[in-house]
Amino acid sequence: MSNDQPGLADLRSDYKRATLDERDVAPDPFRQFAVWFDDALAAKIPEPNAMTLATVGAGGHPAARVVLLKGIDGRGFTFYTNRDSRKGRDLAAHPHAALVFLWVELERQVRIEGTVDMVADAEADAYFASRPRLSRLSAWASPQSAPIADRRALEQRLEDADRRHPGERVPRPPNWGGYRVVPSLFEFWQGRESRLHDRIAYLRSGKRWRIVRLAP
Repeated sequence: MSNDQPGLADLRSDYKRATLDERDVAPDPFRQFAVWFDDALAAKIPEPNAMTLATVGAGGHPAARVVLLKGIDGRGFTFYTNRDSRKGRDLAAHPHAALVFLWVELERQVRIEGTVDMVADAEADAYFASRPRLSRLSAWASPQSAPIADRRALEQRLEDADRRHPGERVPRPPNWGGYRVVPSLFEFWQGRESRLHDRIAYLRSGKRWRIVRLAP
């Protein structure tokens, strides 16, 4: 980095868009998430459903990657993937995960922690059938997270899948399915001036949620 460019230590922003007070948030964290997600949609943020998924494997090593939220209800947050992938193997060993949504334009972040359940086959089948045909074929073609020789090898696998499944009906691969993160913790973060950010956490206590403010 040249001397006329700012160093990493000098990169900073002061957040001034909004505030967050525990007296104003919804009593239910799912409702509060819905309010903020609607705000992200209204702000036309690119891929507001993009979320960082953090897992821990059998050896205790963490891994994180961005996946897309594909469903949310009172049970939790749903995403889909190849169950033989790194994240699938991690979740088989330790069915716990953390999610992070970052909406920079709104100066907001949401963290979620919880246990992970597999989505029922019927629900996974319905979502898989809604995907574009090439996306469904790609699920058959990609040995996700496994080493491959080159790009052409992957394209060949896609061509093979296309020949095996002609027409619109492409069944769901048996190793492809959904996971639902069942939250035990939500944290809503609103950027504020001078790094005195607002952090409101919801902690599950049985069937109830306890709301607490955290220091920034």
